[in-house]
Amino acid sequence: MTCGKTTRSISIPISCSKVRDSDARMMTLAIPFRTFKPVHAFVIFCLALFASPAAYAIDGVVVPERADPLPIAIAPFLAGGGAEETGGTLSGVITNNLGRSGYFAPLDPATFIEQVSNFEQAPNFASWQQIKAKALVTGQAYMDGGKIKVEFRLWDVNTQQQLAAQQFTTTPKNARRIGHIISDIIYKKLTTFDGYFDTRIVFVSEEGPKDKRVKRLAIMDQDGFNVRALTDGKDLVLTPRFSPSTNEITYMSFGKAEPRVYLMNIDTKQREIVGEFPNMSFSPRFSPDGQRVIMSLQDGGNANIFELDLRSRALRQLTNVAAINTAPSYSPDGSQIAFESDRGGTQQIYVMGADGSGQNRISFGNGRYSTPVWSPDGQWVAFTKQGGGKFAIGVMKSDGSGERILTEGFHNEGPTWAPNSRVLMFFRDGQGANGGPQLWSVDITGYNEQKVPTPGFSSDPAWSPKLN
Repeated sequence: MTCGKTTRSISIPISCSKVRDSDARMMTLAIPFRTFKPVHAFVIFCLALFASPAAYAIDGVVVPERADPLPIAIAPFLAGGGAEETGGTLSGVITNNLGRSGYFAPLDPATFIEQVSNFEQAPNFASWQQIKAKALVTGQAYMDGGKIKVEFRLWDVNTQQQLAAQQFTTTPKNARRIGHIISDIIYKKLTTFDGYFDTRIVFVSEEGPKDKRVKRLAIMDQDGFNVRALTDGKDLVLTPRFSPSTNEITYMSFGKAEPRVYLMNIDTKQREIVGEFPNMSFSPRFSPDGQRVIMSLQDGGNANIFELDLRSRALRQLTNVAAINTAPSYSPDGSQIAFESDRGGTQQIYVMGADGSGQNRISFGNGRYSTPVWSPDGQWVAFTKQGGGKFAIGVMKSDGSGERILTEGFHNEGPTWAPNSRVLMFFRDGQGANGGPQLWSVDITGYNEQKVPTPGFSSDPAWSPKLN
């Protein structure tokens, strides 16, 4: 196959958990872009695979009931000259990411007939066809002037066509992140959905017995690696949320004084108080443009929703009802706000304009609804639903139609969206004296429920936007 090739470099600021905050580095990606005739047959095959016949439509949105995983072979990355560890890391990260996504079935390397030994040569496709691989990933890593260079290629085994090929230059400590970026490229190419692997999760890390839990803010990569603490555990912390810039969060902290809402830079750990409020504040969240923070402020036995302009520090009240109004979440375009309120007697979800106008209830099922959060693509509002002795995580459209329960159990709560709107993360509390919360994820289809690895008990997750 003949293809053109151009190269450009982009710089991505990153920080790693095992270095000092002052050691944040810039990673340069030298990416050759190749042009080639689209492999229409393979794209059609993938779309058919991921939208199985057992699919249904909700208000024009097609939702597959389950996806048959695509058999994919990830050949061990070739490496030498000090890059051996990096090669193994890259293969492992890509395999783990694609396998956990539910869309791919990485094949066991023990079944590989061909052992790739030359990255520049085309694979022996007959060998990969024999083990039923539909796609193949090959790669190599090597040292070059103190930097590490990584190259990978994605192949359609049946048509023997190259689907993607890119090169990266960085420092060895950034190998895991390169693996996440490659995973995103493969995921996008084969599913048509944007990837979500090059992201981070901020959450509340919990330690100790149930009656004496120490809660710290912590952050990690979406696969549970590179965990680091952001607070020391002296104050109770709740509801961390990312800003659109990915390096700043807002959260609530209970110290010796009244509860306060803080902004924190997660790279430097520098923080500032959002504002001094006379009463308790809850559930802060950024606006899509990062210029405002919306929150709930208590007034006596009631709580109403306020918006704070971070530039002028002007505070605007959006609800004025004798009820508990809390957990506000902006729509992606900033024009609407979903929130929960008990103004009708029980917790339910409402939607209003960004100026507080047109406050309408959208949840009408049996049970109580809480913690609404808008999907990044604007199509869904995720929620926690309590009823019949169970807590469920579900989604509905912003007018209340198309309600679907994705998972339910003893105590599920606090959904947060991956930036591609295909996966939700939440926390599930364990029963018994020794039980505690753990992070879980579930696909928008309601399948592929996965426990997210964390060092201990964990709650209140918030998913970052894509880092690159």
